[in-house]
Amino acid sequence: MSKRDLCIIGGGAGGLSITSGAAQLGLKVTLIERQSNLGGDCLHYGCVPSKTFIHAANVAHAMRHADKLGLSAASPEINLERINQHVANVIEKIQAHDDPDRFRSYGAEVVFGEAVFTDPHTLRINGQDIKAKRFVLAMGSSPAVPPIPGLDKVSYLTNETIFQLKTLPKNLVVLGGGVIGLEMAQAFSRLGSQVVIVEMLENLLPQLDQELVSLLQQQLEQEGIKFYLGHKVVAVMEDKTIVAQTKAGEKVQLTADELLVATGRSANVKNLNLDKAGVVFTQQGFAVDDRLRTNKKHIYAVGDVVQGPYKFTHMAEYHAGIVIANVAFRLPKKVDERVIPAVVFTEPEFATVGLTETLARQQYKNIDVMRFELKDVDRAITDVNIAGLVKVIAHKNKIIGAHVFAAHGGELLAELALAMQAKIKLGQISATIHAYPTLAQVNRRVVNSYFGEKLFSPKAKAVVKWINKIIP
Repeated sequence: MSKRDLCIIGGGAGGLSITSGAAQLGLKVTLIERQSNLGGDCLHYGCVPSKTFIHAANVAHAMRHADKLGLSAASPEINLERINQHVANVIEKIQAHDDPDRFRSYGAEVVFGEAVFTDPHTLRINGQDIKAKRFVLAMGSSPAVPPIPGLDKVSYLTNETIFQLKTLPKNLVVLGGGVIGLEMAQAFSRLGSQVVIVEMLENLLPQLDQELVSLLQQQLEQEGIKFYLGHKVVAVMEDKTIVAQTKAGEKVQLTADELLVATGRSANVKNLNLDKAGVVFTQQGFAVDDRLRTNKKHIYAVGDVVQGPYKFTHMAEYHAGIVIANVAFRLPKKVDERVIPAVVFTEPEFATVGLTETLARQQYKNIDVMRFELKDVDRAITDVNIAGLVKVIAHKNKIIGAHVFAAHGGELLAELALAMQAKIKLGQISATIHAYPTLAQVNRRVVNSYFGEKLFSPKAKAVVKWINKIIP
């Protein structure tokens, strides 16, 4: 029987980060992965393939609209099989970073196979028992497929299969208007598919700032994507015709060559015999304390298997640091969810951190809301990419929320997220010199709009007049 300090189940972003850190710190670590390779959903089915695919679609879109730059517009030949081969090549290149031998060189044991608990301190895998002082559950999540009548009778796509398509669908119906649905809808639309999004909720992305969400929806509609909001899919026919219905009972039928199911995620919590470990869980994952411990204090959970809205790779990596502090250094480090950035990788990107305006008004009596449009930023004008808005929400001269709808919005958000994390005052952002011409100037401009109202007020003008009168 192998006896270890730490056993990690799941070789995705969170599990790999913990394995790397704990092993290099000298702990006896075993990493278990049920798939045949490391990297998890993000590398194989999520972030990496989707952003590669999106970039290809955006290049095709840019070629068709090159006339905006004084160039000849071109209609590229769309060969989806070649695009998805490119996606596979990128995955393979990044896979090298997740080579099992890399983690073995740090001193970790890496085992592939299905593991099950036999008691709170013992796992069985490949006929062998592993006993550990502590465990980390980092199994990630999978597409949640709703029980729609008829859906199981037809072939459909999820984020795990969409990058295996060999031909571009003429008509694509996306079930779900969340992040994955919106990103893939725009990408396929830009490649040439006719795309329809069916969303049960009345509004897209209700957890995000609705002023900017409306801008995103307008952008997608301008590109030809159709939305059926407030429509619940009640049936799927054998020819992939879907029947969607409003709360009022109005029905619509939509036929597609392909259906993409993008209706959320489910935590991978099955087949581990967690009852043998005494760990409490639901289909949404594990309830954890602020140190990421489950109800069994020696068993931690990180990433997508943690209950809550933050199903991000960067959240799993953040969780990894919390676990290493607690397990390796025995420091009672706690999760701080005050500053968690998120990005919808459409074009323009929608990046957000902190409170929306609605939530800010609910939590604080007095807030300041600043806005600045990209059309007034010189670099956006030179790039002919002026769609967008930056919105900053502050309380007592400090940022409590920032929302960016702009080209490279995820990059622009980083400065504002840092300001939140470090509790930097608005004046310090204003006083920071931003290189010209860069898109990042918009962050200074939006903050300066706050000071401009005060600086050029009648009171300020009166003070300036008085000073110049008494001082020659």
